[in-house]
Amino acid sequence: MATTADFRNGMCIEFNGQLCTIVQFQHVKPGKGPAFVRTKLKSISTGRILENTFTSGVKVTEARVEHRPHQFLYKDDMGYHFMNNETFEQLSIEESLVESPDLMREGQEVDMVYHVDSDTPLMVNLPQFIVYEVTYTEPGVRGDTSSTNSLKPATIDTGTTIMVPLFIEQGERIKVDTKERSYVERAKE
Repeated sequence: MATTADFRNGMCIEFNGQLCTIVQFQHVKPGKGPAFVRTKLKSISTGRILENTFTSGVKVTEARVEHRPHQFLYKDDMGYHFMNNETFEQLSIEESLVESPDLMREGQEVDMVYHVDSDTPLMVNLPQFIVYEVTYTEPGVRGDTSSTNSLKPATIDTGTTIMVPLFIEQGERIKVDTKERSYVERAKE
């Protein structure tokens, strides 16, 4: 059992009969009344974001999870196929368990979260930052904008469109934040 003092982002708890991860939390101590913790929880089974307020000090059941490195192999009509990097076992995962599947490329290293008690995969997380090549973007013309941080669409090598600054050209390599699905910077060679 854990309490609200043990909350941290990414922690997996049992809430209303389902497994949820803590996306965001905030301890609040109002001037009047008891302290509480405001949270945003992501349901692992449905992917929905749930907001809940816990009274400070309340006990919650922490789900035991394990992170295992896997490699994405390919996608077909059966789902997404991964290989465990330690045991070389292959398994198929449905698309709903994969975070941002359109940003994954074959051979990509991912972090698979397993429920320890049942030894079942719960979700697949991509690394925070991945470098991609821009395969297509319109040329940015000086004077096209009225502000300094204007963006244009660019297609990356997985076929996904990301918004990038005007100075990014076709063929350049860029770093993308997979959680926010946004441009970070030009990739350093």
